[in-house]
Amino acid sequence: MAEQNQGKLNRLDKTLPEGLLVDAAWMERQGYSSSLRSQYVSAGWLEQPARGTYKRPWGTLSWQQVVISLQVLLQQPLIVGGRTALDLQGFSHYVSTQGPQTIHLYGRELPPGWLNKLPLKETFRFHKSQTLFKSDPVTTGLTSLDWDVETNVGSNNDSLHGTLTRLPWGQWNWPLTVSTPERALFELLDELPNHESFHQVDMLVEGLRTLSPRRLEKLLADCRSIKVKRLFFFFAERHQHAWLKRLDRAKVDLGTGKRMLVKGGRLDPVYQITVPDDLYAPS
Repeated sequence: MAEQNQGKLNRLDKTLPEGLLVDAAWMERQGYSSSLRSQYVSAGWLEQPARGTYKRPWGTLSWQQVVISLQVLLQQPLIVGGRTALDLQGFSHYVSTQGPQTIHLYGRELPPGWLNKLPLKETFRFHKSQTLFKSDPVTTGLTSLDWDVETNVGSNNDSLHGTLTRLPWGQWNWPLTVSTPERALFELLDELPNHESFHQVDMLVEGLRTLSPRRLEKLLADCRSIKVKRLFFFFAERHQHAWLKRLDRAKVDLGTGKRMLVKGGRLDPVYQITVPDDLYAPS
């Protein structure tokens, strides 16, 4: 029995990489009973960052490690999106943030309940990806689900249907799957007006000069939100990015009627949305 347990411990060194974490259900599927897990914790071979989670006892836990664990080990179809994805790809370094950072996750199903009980300074905010897009690529394009943790290699499909991308993270270059800047822009606009500032979004859009018109066309056709599509064109025209000239606005369903987004704001006559009055000053 002791040899069998030692063999399981050796196997755990390969299947649970240093820095990543798993939950009790994963441990059970791998053949580690509750009593054996308790033995490993007592012996210092494992630690529990939150109840029902396990990691090897080295290093501090980061939110990136948590998300990679969800994507790669726990096979959870969740991606990093919105402002967080833009920040990771270098588009929000000049936009100030105050207070604890919020990590925006998108997927079809809620993440596990222990996620916001982990000892992290950041908090996670979940968004249903199918609310914003008709054909949701989160479940069909998440190549990190095919990652081999023992060899640390996976699919070479980095395009992920054009709206997701994979960023190498950490000393082992683990794959962190995030929204492309194009998709992240749509996710960011969806946060207006309740969870994002018009003026910070304006600064972010100003820096998005190199977006792909092909990806934007696909997203515009796939987007369910009339509000988001109107805001997209409003900000794009405000900053007159070169990619705007390659988009056919006539092909995009912008709905009918007015949308009041800001009380006391100014009604944009083209897109029929109310925005802060000072956004009509020169950008």
